[in-house]
Amino acid sequence: MTRRVVLFLLAAFLLIGTAGQAQAAGYRYWSFWDRDGGKWVYATQGPSLVRPSDGDVQGFRFAVSENSGDAAQPRGTADFASICAKTPAEDGSKRVALVLDFGTASDAPSGETPPAPRTACARVSPDATTADALAAVADPLRYNTNALLCAIAGYPKSGCGEQVSQKQNSSATEAPKTAEDDDGPSVGLYAGIAVVAALAGAATWQARRRRNATR
Repeated sequence: MTRRVVLFLLAAFLLIGTAGQAQAAGYRYWSFWDRDGGKWVYATQGPSLVRPSDGDVQGFRFAVSENSGDAAQPRGTADFASICAKTPAEDGSKRVALVLDFGTASDAPSGETPPAPRTACARVSPDATTADALAAVADPLRYNTNALLCAIAGYPKSGCGEQVSQKQNSSATEAPKTAEDDDGPSVGLYAGIAVVAALAGAATWQARRRRNATR
């Protein structure tokens, strides 16, 4: 087996290891959602930029996820009518229903216990943002220097979007995964295995060819 082939094999094995590690990485953070009829839709803007209308329902969920595609949604089916039933409309203001889901124990930072999920109806000025509505009903809030929302109602006490292990912090309430979004080996992992197999076969063929040539 030549030195070049050995180096290629080593690189392929490193590729496989990197692909496996990438799947295990996730981030612990508050995700932001809009309620669209009977479903949650991941918000495309941050709460400091969105200006909800009177009657809107918005949600926040604290969890560990890799990206918006696998982010855990707020739990519960409460709608605007039930959340804001005791908050009558007033001229010169708007009402925004908020669903606050502090997540599960498996998603909580070490040493912290998530509060129970709750809802709140914020009455704010007509031009208020979602961040304003949140501040009106769920203080204290905490942001980092990049304006990322780190804590709602003081939870969690520390940390902000830190990277953690998905395997150790999987959410028990997420919907079951299908074969298409299963956490099994990725395409990159299978490709890496194929490369290793091909290179190993080439190395074996080369070795046999040399042995035959010397006979």
